[in-house]
Amino acid sequence: MKHYLDKNVYEATQERLKFIFENFDNVYVSFSGGKDSGLLLNLVLDYKRKHNIRKKIGVFHQDFEAQYQMTTDFVYRMFENNIRDIEPFWVCLPMGSRCAISNYQIYWYPWDPDKKDLWVRPMPNFPYIINLKNNPFDFYKYKMVQEDLYLEFGEWYARQKEGKSICLLGIRADESLNRYRAYANIRKDILKGKKWTTKVNENLYNAYPLYDWTTKDVWIANGKFGFDYNKIYDLFYKAGLSIHQMRVASPYHESAKEGLNLYRVLEPKTWSKVVGRVNGANFGAIYGRTKALGVREISLPPGHTWRSYVKFLLATLPEPMRRNYIEKFTTSIRFWWKKGGVVNEEALKELEACNYPIKHNGPSGYNPQKDQIRFLGTPDNTDDIKSTIDIPSWKRMAICILKNDHLCKYMGFAQTHRQSVRQKELMEKYRNL
Repeated sequence: MKHYLDKNVYEATQERLKFIFENFDNVYVSFSGGKDSGLLLNLVLDYKRKHNIRKKIGVFHQDFEAQYQMTTDFVYRMFENNIRDIEPFWVCLPMGSRCAISNYQIYWYPWDPDKKDLWVRPMPNFPYIINLKNNPFDFYKYKMVQEDLYLEFGEWYARQKEGKSICLLGIRADESLNRYRAYANIRKDILKGKKWTTKVNENLYNAYPLYDWTTKDVWIANGKFGFDYNKIYDLFYKAGLSIHQMRVASPYHESAKEGLNLYRVLEPKTWSKVVGRVNGANFGAIYGRTKALGVREISLPPGHTWRSYVKFLLATLPEPMRRNYIEKFTTSIRFWWKKGGVVNEEALKELEACNYPIKHNGPSGYNPQKDQIRFLGTPDNTDDIKSTIDIPSWKRMAICILKNDHLCKYMGFAQTHRQSVRQKELMEKYRNL
């Protein structure tokens, strides 16, 4: 249930920043170059100057090479215009970044020295750029996964400092369910009752000072205070995108692939290099919002059930990719068959009315007031269930393959730490073959 404060989000954030600077010795901002992290960095710097805080603010930026030139320009302005107040970490190291537009690559590698002739843009040349020739990170492993680099940077940063450190992230709860969970998770350790904090270890916390801001709030603040921002958003607006559709993520990431074609319109010079950098980029740009990538409603080819179609699609994939999907699908089938999951009451009534092969498996450990529902067989599709999509079907599996959804997020999966470690081991194995 939402509880509304007797103050606006700006006033609430000022109080949060006061709490942060009173309870932590070292503060750094995770800065992507997007609107949210850009606003957060501006607010932190503004607070620092208003309250005469002398200690510099760390700024951590992971540069994914393939991005809008305007994003790079904005990052550069924020670093250079505030260099006296920040400790800069502009990271241009080869790192595994999730790739959702290729059937042949789970990851692609920004700043891969073996692909230098294909780089979307030249390596930035500033004293604070962190690359293979200038790398202070003792934790870095060549081509390590981007998420792991981010996590280990935080622990490294805390080790370099005396006292407690905190990482500030521009995550807003209304962006997605996963981002809401980062704030609302009741099982996490927090500091002094502040739900917008998360304990990483004894000397490091994460914080989300903008968790209750809306997209509209972000742009009102930028306008009211005259903050600098990424000018690509102006072009997004002129291209007809709503404020909720504007994203500056890597063009190959699952969250941004639908906007791949915008590169062709907004930055043609960047586009010409983006399409040659990763296998499938041109296809993704052309078909990223069509049935071909499963974004819109897909139809079943004649002569197939959804189960047979999944088997057909799996047979077309390279062996590593096929194994990845089979493992995910098998896990899902076993989960719903042996343990079961919770569905809402409306969905349960629909399932019973349509005579789906289900069985009640007792109270849920997460919600004892609701039963876990087992599926005695995986339905081919659940198109007649209108209240939810969060139930198993062969159709959902097919959509995952068609969307190049390697993590199977469409089926509710998220990458575990164990899977991350195993994936890195496999990557090392196949890299050396």
